[in-house]
Amino acid sequence: MSDLRLETANTVIATAFAKGAENGLKPLAVAVLDAGGHLVAFQRQDLSSLMRFQIAFGKAWGALALGMGSRGIDAMARERPHFMAALSDAAGGRLVPVPGGVLMRDAAGRVLGAVGVTGDTSDNDEAAAIVGIEAAGLVADGG
Repeated sequence: MSDLRLETANTVIATAFAKGAENGLKPLAVAVLDAGGHLVAFQRQDLSSLMRFQIAFGKAWGALALGMGSRGIDAMARERPHFMAALSDAAGGRLVPVPGGVLMRDAAGRVLGAVGVTGDTSDNDEAAAIVGIEAAGLVADGG
């Protein structure tokens, strides 16, 4: 059983959307996964472009799969592109190695899940994820 509740996921999503509106970001999509990589919640704003679910899910799933936020995965991809290509293939293409996938930790540092945000620049996506995670009373780990 997951320690990550739907209410928490919805707080993350609502706060990420509010951050996007406050900063004039393009329409966002947010996926919240539990520590086992299972989808807890997903929402996309009106006018979000195609494939936003796959991208948001891939950012969060990759963070969980590698145990680091997708900013760290992005750095690894730049340093070791052949390894990242092989890893992406092994993962069935689910891994999206750009910022916007952020681990959610409790106060003790235990991973409760991950959030993937997409729709604007990767830096803005990551910022929206972090604000949402912190609003839920959790610790954000962007890698």
